[in-house]
Order: sequence, then structure tokens, then C-alpha cells
Amino acid sequence: MPRVLVIIPAYNESETIAAVIVNLQRHAPEYDILVVDDGSRDNTAAAASAFPNVQLVRLPYNLGIGGAMQTGYKFACRNGYDVAVQCDADGQHPVDRIKDLVGHVIAGSADILIGSRYVANTGYTPSVSRRVGKSILSRAVDAIVGAGITDTTSGFRAANRRVIKAFAENYPEDYPEAEALVLLHKAGLKAAELPVEMLPRQGGRTSISPKNAAYYMVKVGLAIFINVFRRNGRTSEKV
Repeated sequence: MPRVLVIIPAYNESETIAAVIVNLQRHAPEYDILVVDDGSRDNTAAAASAFPNVQLVRLPYNLGIGGAMQTGYKFACRNGYDVAVQCDADGQHPVDRIKDLVGHVIAGSADILIGSRYVANTGYTPSVSRRVGKSILSRAVDAIVGAGITDTTSGFRAANRRVIKAFAENYPEDYPEAEALVLLHKAGLKAAELPVEMLPRQGGRTSISPKNAAYYMVKVGLAIFINVFRRNGRTSEKV
């Protein structure tokens, strides 16, 4: 059986992390779980460590989603996992669909499978700012990658060993999901989507508020633009 690791990056998610773990253990009991506590100031680490079968890495300070996920990919790479799944700690991701994502990756449908809110009519209705941002980023990524990815910002994704190795070596630091697709394309790796229905956030606060949405768009847009002209580095050479 392929070894699967579910990586949960968590920053101040003490309200929801336990429920996410319980759901994961119910729907995918054979998968290992790694919680990366990204310098939380609440009881996130304590809530995760209450589960004896859950592995926990505590970062000394907040690195952001990029640093937390790269920590998870490094862990998966060093411990020989075949598939790594990113799953948020806020309860929005439908954990009952994780096996679908993993199954497509194992079957070779793509190197990374993204749980998409937009590839089909799932009933998800984003805010105006998110809808505009999603449209701009999707067009930018599609112009480079050409894979028709509709949900470039989805953090619900499963990756095979080639992607795990690539991301363990090089992963975007801040708001990484869209930029990561460009890096994979340059490394010759394939992304695909699977329609899923996301849930409302079950607690806590989102890190992308309307106030910093403009910063998010500028930051990610510039990062994608720079990656287009950057010469292939360690990621493409080592995969």
C-alpha cells in the first residue's frame, strides 16, 4: 500500500484542529497525519498532541503557510512517503474526498491533484474580492501553465513523490499555492483538478482579509512574473 501523509499547517487554529483530526481519522484511518504548528500563540499544539497517533512539528515562530508546508514536504520526503496531502486546519476542506485525490495521484492522472471549487458547479460562492482575485490569478497561471486550472489558490491538494521532492527543496514562502503551480510546470510536472465542495470556515480567522487582499494579489502576481523569467534552478535539476 502506498504511504500517505496528510499535512495540516496550523496557525492559531485551536478551535477547529481537533475536529479536523477526528474527521481525518474517521474517513482515512490508514493515512498518517502531521500537524505543523506554525508558531501559534494559542493551544493549537496542545490540541493536536492530545491525539497519540498524530505527529507534531512545532515551528519556533510564524513562518507563514509556505514555510509550514515546506516543513511538511521535507518531513514527507525524508520519511519516504509516496503521497502528501495538504489539508487546512480550519475545517473548510472536505476530508471525505481525500481518498479521491490520493487515488487519482496513485493512478498517475497527474503529479498533483487539486480539490477545486470552480471546475464544476459545487455551490461555492466566494466574496467579490476573492472572485476577482481568483479570476486574475487563474488567467495568469493558465497563460503560463496552460493546464486550464480554475482554482489556483486551493490549498486542498495531493502530491506524488516527485512533487514532494521538488517542494521539499524549493517552495514559495508567502501565499504559495498559485506560484507553486508555475514552479511545477517549469519542472515538467503535471497538475489537474477534481471538483470538491468546500465548507464554511468552522472557526478562527482567515489570514486573507479584504484589507490585505490587494497585497496578496500584487505579491503573488509579481512572484509569478519573476518565476517566468527566472532560470530553472534546483527544482528542475533535482526532480
